[in-house]
Amino acid sequence: MVRIRVLVVDDHRIFAESLAAALAAEPDVEVSAAGSGPAALRCLERSVAEGRRYDVLLVDADLGATASALQGTRPAVPVQDANADGLVDGISLVAGVRTGQPAVRTVVLAEKDDPRRAALALQAGASGWVAKDCSLSRLLTVIRGVLRDETHLPPALLTGVLRELTAARKHRTESERLVESLTPREREVLRCMVAGLGRKAVAERLFLSPHTVRTHMQNVLGKLGVHSTLAAVALARRAGVGPVDLAGDVVERGGQLA
Repeated sequence: MVRIRVLVVDDHRIFAESLAAALAAEPDVEVSAAGSGPAALRCLERSVAEGRRYDVLLVDADLGATASALQGTRPAVPVQDANADGLVDGISLVAGVRTGQPAVRTVVLAEKDDPRRAALALQAGASGWVAKDCSLSRLLTVIRGVLRDETHLPPALLTGVLRELTAARKHRTESERLVESLTPREREVLRCMVAGLGRKAVAERLFLSPHTVRTHMQNVLGKLGVHSTLAAVALARRAGVGPVDLAGDVVERGGQLA
């Protein structure tokens, strides 16, 4: 029998223990549980080292919102607790797993329907959004479905999620159009701004005078239709513009971007 390896990630201890125990009763499911984002990442790393990767992660939509895991009796399936190495929210965990272990499918467990957050979860790489109070049979259907590359959403959420995804794409398209209006040099300046560099640092990096950098920055803000560096950076990120590589050179002195 092929067993499905599931990791439940929820900082509500009682819920995590109960769900893990219910899933563990299924003959084809092997389940573990983690009480925080960092704990889940450690479980994933250990599973890779042991050659026993997880197939599906069930991630709490509100992960990290609880100050500490609820205390309870010794669980049937041990829950690895959080420690002091920081919090990882649910959608960030989904995105990290998608990047680091793309073969792992993630399903978000939510206490209420939220089209905007469900859309964000799908954009981050989730394969499903399921109510926490759904039946065990429904959850098992979703788990098995996402392993067949299916995407699962409650029917009541579908219209709202599609609307959110369409709006996000439209917003991104407009941001991309504005960024494309920049000259190559202005795009390099924008990437430096995304990296958090100030005017003097940008000048040193691009071998320009601070006055010239100031002019480029003003042109960037004007072409993007914004009034602050923060707004320019937000627009750039929507358009997919990443920060300049601070470990390497941007351009050579006297290069064509001048």
